[in-house]
Amino acid sequence: MKGGNGPECRIAGFLLLGAAVLACAGDAVLTNHFLVELHKGREAEAQQLGAEYGFSGVRKLPFAEDLYHFYHDDIAKTRRKRSVHHVHHLAKDLRVKKVLQQEGFGRKKRGYRDINEIEINMNDPLFTKQWYLINTGQADGTPGLDLNVAEAWELGYTGKGVTIAIMDDGIDYLHPDLAANYNAEASYDFSSNDPYPYPRYTDDWFNSHGTRCAGEVSAAANNNICGVGVAYNSKVAGIRMLDQPFMTDIIEASSISHMPQIIDIYSASWGPTDDGKTVDGPRELTLQAMADGVNKGRGGKGSIYVWASGDGGSYDDCNCDGYASSMWTISINSAINDGRTALYDESCSSTLASTFSNGRKRNPEAGVATTDLYGNCTLRHSGTSAAAPEAAGVFALALEANPELSWRDMQHLTVLTSKRNQLHDEVHKWRRNGVGLEFNHLFGYGVLDAGSMVKMAKEWKMVPERFHCVGGSIQEMQKISSNGKLVLTLSTDACEGKENFVRYLEHVQAVITVNATRRGDLNINMTSPMGTKSILLSRRPRDDDSKVGFDKWPFMTTHTWGEDPRGTWVLEVGFVGSIPERGVLKEWTLMLHGTQSAPYIDQIVRDYQSKLAMSKKEELEEELDEAVERSLKSILSKN
Repeated sequence: MKGGNGPECRIAGFLLLGAAVLACAGDAVLTNHFLVELHKGREAEAQQLGAEYGFSGVRKLPFAEDLYHFYHDDIAKTRRKRSVHHVHHLAKDLRVKKVLQQEGFGRKKRGYRDINEIEINMNDPLFTKQWYLINTGQADGTPGLDLNVAEAWELGYTGKGVTIAIMDDGIDYLHPDLAANYNAEASYDFSSNDPYPYPRYTDDWFNSHGTRCAGEVSAAANNNICGVGVAYNSKVAGIRMLDQPFMTDIIEASSISHMPQIIDIYSASWGPTDDGKTVDGPRELTLQAMADGVNKGRGGKGSIYVWASGDGGSYDDCNCDGYASSMWTISINSAINDGRTALYDESCSSTLASTFSNGRKRNPEAGVATTDLYGNCTLRHSGTSAAAPEAAGVFALALEANPELSWRDMQHLTVLTSKRNQLHDEVHKWRRNGVGLEFNHLFGYGVLDAGSMVKMAKEWKMVPERFHCVGGSIQEMQKISSNGKLVLTLSTDACEGKENFVRYLEHVQAVITVNATRRGDLNINMTSPMGTKSILLSRRPRDDDSKVGFDKWPFMTTHTWGEDPRGTWVLEVGFVGSIPERGVLKEWTLMLHGTQSAPYIDQIVRDYQSKLAMSKKEELEEELDEAVERSLKSILSKN
């Protein structure tokens, strides 16, 4: 058969159980394994036959009658020519119906890449220092622990057609590594109210933050300047909004709602003060603008907001940051190049995934290499500030693969394709939620994997409509003693039977009003009906507040993603610390957000070891169980 596979290709049809196998004799690698079919006979006869012809082993194949695996140690394990001698003698034997020498073909472990097999050649001088793109062990790092952008690039995705806005202190748009990808039309300076978001000059280069973030996303490739952006063919817009004495609600709201039909992704590496004692979030106008963005941005598909989780370290908790803990943002934490947490990383149950930043390494090349002010380059970008733009770059690659993705699709893809890889948390263990998804209190669902994300995005079917249900509320005053935990339970049907029924969870909010003699010693955990415990609030040793507390504060968890919310939820509130404290819980309202129909049931599965395959199997089993239960109820009611 002639065609694209070469002149000697043929269809081999020997006992193929309904499948056609394309074999090309010209390129075939032949093995020392033979498939032998006997006319009739027991295993003892097959063993005798093998011994007669010098085969070292014979094994019956359990899935078919009269099929045997003959193997021969005297034949080279791989050879280019068929073992004519052995085939000829076997085939002539009257007991043998057919003989087929097995051809070898390639298979690779999924999730494993040999660094030496990556064929990405860039002439940019800092490219080899960008370990977060391709980690070969630079700066004492762990080989393979990276964003796996090489796979996405090799598939042809580089961010083309996607615009990312860097909401920060400005962008050096004259930088030779950024100028070609700068989107002037989508840029604006809300600090100075003009269309030119160039950073304000300072002797200490204080306003280099936005330029460094921009380079991580959109620095041009193969121009012999600095390094390469994660999405090096994307467009980058500058939104200067951080460089004034005080932030205002109108500046924030204007920034995150700027040109939402042109800008696809907004990257924010800022938030309330990371001092371990601040509880703050977006004000009224900004909340309104953000809601408008996810509902109307990108032609109704929703603006994608990427937020750095925060740099307060173990002294802070990112659930006290209303931007990072918002359902409308994708909150990103960071790891260093050997898989450990950076010392400044904050942990919380609202973090969805992680990327990379610098950290504990003293090696000068362990930082994030990117563009810097006035045409310069740097190896020293750092913090979760560096992590959020990397995530924005990965999302740009996914959007190029599938421009129809909604803001929620991007969150689902993040959950399903992020990997544990070689991340390790010295405090919190990796756990599985009620539907088997692995998560960590610090790293979320793992490190972003650009290759996996673009492959899944390409064939992704939009997730079902989202619904919101108040699962229940306890508003009686409850005392919290210093020597025990306040334990509350709340049973919910998740609005079953109503239009806003939530069956498959995305985000869960616990709206809590609580006061304490020392707010920083409060510890709040919530456990779902499927047994997943989320740490909603950890101890913050620097928070001495005794007056304000938390007033209707929406603590959020993503750890129950995909679970069935129906059943009993448990809230535990207690104190952590050596000094006796007391407090009062005034409200706990459970807010459930998710879909009524299974979000993954129609998705195409290519990797049967993936989280998508596992989740889809779980959904199919649950749908079947519930259908049987409904049928039984119907039969019983009729009887």
